[in-house]
Amino acid sequence: MEIKSVVMLSREYAGIAGAGGVKDVVKGLCCALSKRGIETCVILPRYGFLDPDSLGFKRLNLSFKVDMNYASQERTETVGFWHGKKDGVSCFLVEAERFAEKRGIYTYTEEDEKEDPSKRKGEGHFDYFAVNVLHQKAALGLLECLDIRPDVIHCHDGHTGLVPAIIREEDGFRHFFLKTATLLTIHNAGIGYHQDVSDLPFAKAITGLPWRVIYHNLLNGSFDPLMVGSTYGPVNTVSENYARELQETELDALTGWLGHALKDRGIRLEGITNGIDPDDFNPKYGESLGLPCSFDSLSGDFQGKSLCKKALLRLLSAGGASAEFMDGPFKDINVTGSLEYRPDLPLFTVVSRLTEQKGIDILAKALEGRLGSENSFNIAILGSGKAEIEEHLKWVSSLPQNSGRMCVLSGYDRVLANRMYGGGDFFIIPSRYEPCGLTDFIAQIMGNIPIVRNTGGLVKVKDGVNGLSFSSEDPSELASVMARAVAIFNESPETLLKMQRRAVEIILEDYTWDKVVLRYLDLYKNAPKETIGEEA
Repeated sequence: MEIKSVVMLSREYAGIAGAGGVKDVVKGLCCALSKRGIETCVILPRYGFLDPDSLGFKRLNLSFKVDMNYASQERTETVGFWHGKKDGVSCFLVEAERFAEKRGIYTYTEEDEKEDPSKRKGEGHFDYFAVNVLHQKAALGLLECLDIRPDVIHCHDGHTGLVPAIIREEDGFRHFFLKTATLLTIHNAGIGYHQDVSDLPFAKAITGLPWRVIYHNLLNGSFDPLMVGSTYGPVNTVSENYARELQETELDALTGWLGHALKDRGIRLEGITNGIDPDDFNPKYGESLGLPCSFDSLSGDFQGKSLCKKALLRLLSAGGASAEFMDGPFKDINVTGSLEYRPDLPLFTVVSRLTEQKGIDILAKALEGRLGSENSFNIAILGSGKAEIEEHLKWVSSLPQNSGRMCVLSGYDRVLANRMYGGGDFFIIPSRYEPCGLTDFIAQIMGNIPIVRNTGGLVKVKDGVNGLSFSSEDPSELASVMARAVAIFNESPETLLKMQRRAVEIILEDYTWDKVVLRYLDLYKNAPKETIGEEA
């Protein structure tokens, strides 16, 4: 069957609203579909931090009420819509009071906490489930009002996992979407990412789904949208190896055994490794990325990269006293430690959430043991996350013997992140689990050789070919592979250049969106239509 139209439901889209890698995947896939002549649109909430006018959106003359019942109260919420075009993709924003009050996509912000101490920065919104339900019901109502009957509705993560059930179980949508298939993509199946809810009467009331659907889709006692979406249509995750880990290994314990629960139902997780648009991070366009110098990694020319490294070292050699950190573009970044200006030493860089999932605690322990006796490299770490991990990194950087060798940059800034990618020699990704990984791609495009833990989608980094890898969670093994990197830098620069060039070649051969989109089209074509919900 030829696919002519696809609707994406997501909470993120690069260039509009983003919190993680989902934004890049949704945009990349939408653009790839659009370039193939497939009518593509994406529907997002209009968060409070978004200004639709400045983004080029126009208000639609359309609004309606959405049933959003509580267990003991019948109630509705009113939604309206904005429309705009981005990169050839039709984009809709759902306007609602519930969305407009959100300053963060998924979590409370510092400003929220100042206004109400109970809304702690970094914690998820208390009404997360209602946010998700309103987004999904409003999106389906919009499609019905505009008479858009897509071949496929592509749902991203548990935030939109109820759609496959709603269009099969609710009378108002069943006939309209009779010939529409669904696909659910799980970007992260870790505990805390499912968007599940344990209050079952509330789940039934607000979704409008029958009890048999509620009870049939429980995981560990909670109503789980990832279970729901996989019941009514195909489901995939964002790398072949992550799909395998979830259904064939003990790593599935980190998901609450979602993968094995699906396997017990006879549901196979398809794995498709995410793609990337290399031009989005091509240092040939250094000025647009905020780099101090351009170089052309896609053609194998890394000549200008050394200037990016020197500029980054100059910035970090001043530490928090740098004008760029004090009152310049990076004033919101808190700096601990500094680096000596030593371009002759290998520079390790990290851009990451500071969490156990990302293995940053493993890195902290590796650095705690290694920097005290080895001053053969510099390292700069950019990110924010768990307070205990962040404080551990700061403590390691503040040890007298590590002075001038380690810099911790607390917070996030896109331009600073690009400078870290472009200026580093080796990029460390020690994740405990990693569904796909995007930062390894970005680092490779900028000539920064990734050092990864061999898990999930990070297995696309082959040791000694397009990066370096290690297997265990033992900090000493990470320290050992870092020592290998130092030796390569000092003793075999030709090996380093060969890895840099091969890394880019592999991305261009296998991982651009124009190639990855073909696998999604196969999933779309094989997705069943007129699916009847599973009977309990």
